[in-house]
Amino acid sequence: MIAIIDYDAGNLRSVEKALQFIGQEVGITRDKDILLSADKVILPGVGSFGKAMEKLHHYGLVDVIKEVIAKNTPLLGICLGLQLLFEESEESPGVPGLGILEGNILKIPKEVDLKIPHMGWNSLQIDPDSKLFQGMNKETHVYFVHSYYLKAKNKSDVVATTEYGTLIDAAVERNNVYAAQFHPEKSGDIGMQILKNFSNL
Repeated sequence: MIAIIDYDAGNLRSVEKALQFIGQEVGITRDKDILLSADKVILPGVGSFGKAMEKLHHYGLVDVIKEVIAKNTPLLGICLGLQLLFEESEESPGVPGLGILEGNILKIPKEVDLKIPHMGWNSLQIDPDSKLFQGMNKETHVYFVHSYYLKAKNKSDVVATTEYGTLIDAAVERNNVYAAQFHPEKSGDIGMQILKNFSNL
């Protein structure tokens, strides 16, 4: 069973429907025992970094997420869920993230011809050895909605990048921790394949 962490984030149902579409058993929950017994766990998210961390603390989920990772259960962060796995964000100065991975979340720089938030399809340059992108072309297109982006400290963690006013670390993998800044559940066939790859880990 794949457990989706429920902390009042915005895109829980769309992630649930995408996983059901590819034949997975899914549950949306904040129950510690269910999360710790799940085969895979997903940390989704739409909204602000500070508010999301407040909710994770409120529901007692920060330590649960760390326990899930310590158990070597595959965990996938999506959009804000990716950002929360890191140390801090310019969106919410002074608010510590989960600190599972090293790096900073920065505001996308303003350019004359670029709209912020970055919303829409963009190309990815992917690492062909990545588990999330197994069986895909080196360049592919996925759907983004974000105003802040990851600059990872350890470039060895980065398995996909994109360009939007700056170089954006768009997906990371380290051991059993996986994360994508884009929305696989809104990225058509490519997104479904990414979710299948995660489900099959």
